[in-house]
Amino acid sequence: MRRRLLLLTAATTALVLTALLVPLTLLTRSHAADRATAEATARAQWVAHAIGPALASRKERATAEQTVESVNGPGLPRTSLVLGDGTALGPGPAAVTDAVRLARTGRAFTYEPSSGGRQVLVPVHGAADGTAVVRVTLTERQLYAGTLASWLVLAGIGLGLVLLGLLLADRLGARLVGATRSLARTADRLAAGDLSARAAPDGPPELRLVAAELNRLAARIDDLLTAERVTARENAADLAHRLRTPVAALRLDAESLRDPEEARRIAADVEALERSVDDVIRKARRPLRASPGANLAAVARERAAFWLPLAEDQGRRGETVTPGHAEPVTVPVPYDELAACLDALIGNVLDHTPPGTAYRVTVDAAPGGHARLTVADEGPGFPAPDPATATARGASGGGSTGLGLDIARRTAEDAGGTFAVAHGPTRVTLTFPRPGP
Repeated sequence: MRRRLLLLTAATTALVLTALLVPLTLLTRSHAADRATAEATARAQWVAHAIGPALASRKERATAEQTVESVNGPGLPRTSLVLGDGTALGPGPAAVTDAVRLARTGRAFTYEPSSGGRQVLVPVHGAADGTAVVRVTLTERQLYAGTLASWLVLAGIGLGLVLLGLLLADRLGARLVGATRSLARTADRLAAGDLSARAAPDGPPELRLVAAELNRLAARIDDLLTAERVTARENAADLAHRLRTPVAALRLDAESLRDPEEARRIAADVEALERSVDDVIRKARRPLRASPGANLAAVARERAAFWLPLAEDQGRRGETVTPGHAEPVTVPVPYDELAACLDALIGNVLDHTPPGTAYRVTVDAAPGGHARLTVADEGPGFPAPDPATATARGASGGGSTGLGLDIARRTAEDAGGTFAVAHGPTRVTLTFPRPGP
């Protein structure tokens, strides 16, 4: 936008200056010719006045020759005198031309010969041999002296005006581009969940109007999310109130069992249920804009180590490949959601593949600057012919709830990543965007 504005300003200024400077150059040329002609006319009239008395007497011809010789010099117009008998004194053509004959009739005039330049002819009356003519000849260079300097001055003025116009256009373009980029940055912050972002009204009235409307939109979204969060908190409190009572009853029933081992097992299950309920309530109360990131590599190593004892009991070989501890792979997903995602994927391998089936958890870089999580096993694959059908929410071919893969899919897609399943060997791949600095 800034470059286009500069090009438009340069083109417009150049056209306007061309329309103004071309007539000015022609005017300066004409003015120089008129000035040179006026000076030549004054010179011819002075010579005619000075030698008029001398020509009245034949004996004073030498005085006329000296006068003509005195007005000629280097760089000056050529001044000559054509006497009544056709004799020419001074530089110039010796032949009597039609212009000289016309001047002998008593007319003083200026004309442009075919050879170029300009001539001024002034008659001298009272000569003894008849009417003499003073002739001053101007060359093209003398006629238009000073024109080049005037043109250079005009060109310099035009160039200065173009540069000034470009400078003003650049400042205007910088202001417009700066205001537009500020709006874009504010919109990016809002899209990332920072509802405290507000646009500063700057630039032309149209951009200030857009900034005001964007601020109104952000305030409206904030109000709606606040109202939704209040409703969610109320629902979470209601859910907690409803679930605490049956969970407490289950705990009492577990404690009343006669078999201590069975009581401990059921009590552990009840504690796990309580933790799950608490986790659901915490997620419902968490603000939507709060999305702390976590180190995907560290979470993968931690959850793989958690499930390793069970894998060894089943005769499985579990392998974890991640970047080193000095290279954190931060993704915009909270720790608990990453942990739940990995638990679901590793748990599927342990629950739905034959004992002894090896698996691998890999964290590496994906194209586009993303982070990639892959859980692969050497099992028979999904029972459904189409992997997309097997990963649908609630679909399961192994008697489970069918929610594990859907949890993994939603974890990746909610963060702006992708989810993919492939066979031969079975691979579940999730990609996550990397947050900017």
